[in-house]
Amino acid sequence: MARFSRGKWSLAISDRSGLAFPYREMVKEWTGAWVHNSEYEPKQPQLQPKPVASDPQSLQHARPARTEFYTSTILPNNPFAMTSSSTTVTVYQPNHGRYTGDAVRFRNVVSASGGVSPTILMLETTLVSDITADATSLTLTDSSAFPSTGYIVVEPGANDNETIYYGANNTGTGVLSSLTRGSAAPTYNLTPMATTAVAHGAGSRVRGSYSITKVDDEYYTFALVTAATSTQTSGGYPCFAGPVNQRA
Repeated sequence: MARFSRGKWSLAISDRSGLAFPYREMVKEWTGAWVHNSEYEPKQPQLQPKPVASDPQSLQHARPARTEFYTSTILPNNPFAMTSSSTTVTVYQPNHGRYTGDAVRFRNVVSASGGVSPTILMLETTLVSDITADATSLTLTDSSAFPSTGYIVVEPGANDNETIYYGANNTGTGVLSSLTRGSAAPTYNLTPMATTAVAHGAGSRVRGSYSITKVDDEYYTFALVTAATSTQTSGGYPCFAGPVNQRA
């Protein structure tokens, strides 16, 4: 086996500077050049970058986006304007964004306006008897203030609220007929997801709505069944206007 001298007294010529240095002080660079240790230059990190993989493109537990429920909007103080002997109610709601044909349900009306009670504006009543999931008619405790056609919501619970369209209203008997079960009422010129037709028990709460006509970006109107008895702007605060069904 060949043996090499340790070069204790030897000199070596640097490949970088061409100068002579003690042999034992020479080092080899990454290029293969032999240089003195005072001349040594390490490899530039950018000449040997670390491999970078592509960014992940999907989530392991991805779920489709949830469709947000439509919500009620608070109205200004005394938003309802009525004229004596007229069935037209004008609602003041700045930048309301609504369209003609939208179904609007009013909530928390505080005071009467033009002789029209809050109950009439909010259209609140109850079911007289049980109905099945496929019933085509139902009886309300009082339907006298409800429009001849329109949308109602039956509220047995937070997850079973059903929107129903009715095509006829017998105000004498309180019967709403020509029902379209599991419906969805238009709001903001859009139609929410359809609800599910389910059975409802006697005493379940029923809320009605009014079909509106847009006047401009601040006002819209709807029609009462019975005319106001006086000219007045009222309703109190806070009143709310929103979708027929807040759970659909």
